[in-house]
Amino acid sequence: MSRPAFSRLPVTVDLPLLLQALAAIADDAWRSHFNTEYFSGDWSGVALISAADALTELSPGRGAPQQRAPWLDDDRWRQGLRDLPLEIVSARLLRLGPGGQIHEHRDYDLDGPDADRRLHIPLLSPPHVDFWLDGQRMPMQAGECWFLDLARRHRVDNRDTSARVHLVIDCRPGAWLDQMIDQGLSSTPQPGVADTALQRFQRLVSEDVALALALRTLDDPEVFISQARALAAERGLRFSREELLAAMRNGRRQWHEQWSA
Repeated sequence: MSRPAFSRLPVTVDLPLLLQALAAIADDAWRSHFNTEYFSGDWSGVALISAADALTELSPGRGAPQQRAPWLDDDRWRQGLRDLPLEIVSARLLRLGPGGQIHEHRDYDLDGPDADRRLHIPLLSPPHVDFWLDGQRMPMQAGECWFLDLARRHRVDNRDTSARVHLVIDCRPGAWLDQMIDQGLSSTPQPGVADTALQRFQRLVSEDVALALALRTLDDPEVFISQARALAAERGLRFSREELLAAMRNGRRQWHEQWSA
């Protein structure tokens, strides 16, 4: 049986204790994420546990898990996760600053039955942060523990004025963890499927002949993207260049037919 795309695990973490530990992290400890092409704005992290042979503490590796300074120096991280019997191979604090975007991508190393399972524990979770997984907005709240199948397409938009910080844990598959993922919580809220700004603009184009004609004659992709974003902004709809590119990659034929109809 394949794993679910997402699952809120029936476990409890000590959020106040983890927030105390987070507050003790020095400002200069945060490092920019290594996947520089995947984001805009501030996407940075602090490694708690990572592979001994990783190029940077935030990078993946094949070596044995090595506990990094914040984990070794502050026992509150271990205490905050004491009820989770996990074989942790990586634990990172990942921060997405105000206005930051993680562009749509897939983590292919998480695919397959033997791949590591990735858990997200929101520590700071402002209301205007959208985490999209396979086109669904994940309703994650601070202090919860979620499994997310990030081998699927996903992206994050921080439209808030404060940072989002998640504790992201990669762990080896095991009977307890896989049971928790399959079981989930019956009280898990359904993900949101509200239209994004880009989807609303697509609908406007399909309904407005003049708007469609303004885009139909644009052959240069970059000119098209720039003009589409400008026309959308005039209508109060804002989306990034990367969102538009992702939509074009995910359905080139359907996308082309929409604009040329």
